[in-house]
Amino acid sequence: PAVQTAFRAPFVQSRISTPATSISAIRSYASSSGLSQDEVTGRILDLLKNFDKVSDASKLAPTAHFTNDLGLDSLDTVEVVMAIEEEFSIEIPDKEADAIHSVNQAVDYIMAQPDAH
Repeated sequence: PAVQTAFRAPFVQSRISTPATSISAIRSYASSSGLSQDEVTGRILDLLKNFDKVSDASKLAPTAHFTNDLGLDSLDTVEVVMAIEEEFSIEIPDKEADAIHSVNQAVDYIMAQPDAH
């Protein structure tokens, strides 16, 4: 019995200390991208100000709808979404990109992306 205890003790100690080192390597994605909503809104509005197909720049606002307010067609909207991807260094899947039709929707999407910057 004394021999078994001597061999077992180091094994238990190393086993206990192992999880502490592996926990420190975990990266947390629990919070949002770290960008403020105002910053995201401003960057998207700036992007749209520089988009030559916006029919009426005076209608640029956080509530602006790409088609109804800004006069963009579906191809223009795809170009805007691609520009948003580039601006924030993210990739938006086609299915989710098809649901972005306004500045607010784009802002909400970006705010939910932990990798956007």
